[in-house]
Amino acid sequence: MAELLGISVCYASDKVEWLHQMQVEAGTTIGEAIERSGVLAAFPDINLTTQPVGIYAKKKMLDTVLRERDRIEIYRPLVADPKESRRKRAAKKEGAAGAGDGAA
Repeated sequence: MAELLGISVCYASDKVEWLHQMQVEAGTTIGEAIERSGVLAAFPDINLTTQPVGIYAKKKMLDTVLRERDRIEIYRPLVADPKESRRKRAAKKEGAAGAGDGAA
């Protein structure tokens, strides 16, 4: 009898969060677990050739062998560039600070 590992597969679209806990045999890879989880049927727009995957926020390859309690995450493309968003917030903050410097 093969050893079973308890793992989970999660994905968050812009509208819904999906989490599936399951057991897989020791030696199962991330790609195999994703296929067995049903997430690809639930979200047909997932493209594993272009979207990165990871375990607990660390990017991994689809052929990575799973360990007990791993949480597989499928990442979707970013809507905004984080660096550009930070620049805009900083510029807005500087603009707001300068507006309070008017003469009384």
